[in-house]
Amino acid sequence: MGQSGKLQIVTRGDCELVITRQFDAPRSLVWDAMSKPEFLKRWMFSPPGWTMAVCRDDGKVGGTFRWEWHSERGVEMAMHGVIREYEPPARCVRTETFEFGCNSQAGEQLATMELSEKDGKTFMTLTVVYPSQQARDGTIASGMEQGMAAGYDKLDALLRDG
Repeated sequence: MGQSGKLQIVTRGDCELVITRQFDAPRSLVWDAMSKPEFLKRWMFSPPGWTMAVCRDDGKVGGTFRWEWHSERGVEMAMHGVIREYEPPARCVRTETFEFGCNSQAGEQLATMELSEKDGKTFMTLTVVYPSQQARDGTIASGMEQGMAAGYDKLDALLRDG
């Protein structure tokens, strides 16, 4: 597992990305920050000039989520999905579909987030299975690593400063 603050992304097989990161906070706090809309809106993917304008998350098996990001030009990116497994504060499995804004990721992907804790630190493993190698590789080429790293850095600050 990576060092605190260090995002690691590796490919596995033809269609998977495995994303890992460590946070210096208890698992229950990291879970809340990653699953509750009032926290997600404060840290998730907001490059300069962008805001997370819509953030709905039902937080239950069979529940849905919807996220929209707006820039100064209007709606730029949106994704939604259905929660298949929900085991707070350890595991969430959900489908993810980008409606627009990420053409390289066309189609439904499956994301599994697992959180574990040791000595007050939380270790995240996020495994994303894409519908094709092309979709996975397009995601990598899109700059998603920089966007995710920036978002998780904002999450670190939120966890640290409240």
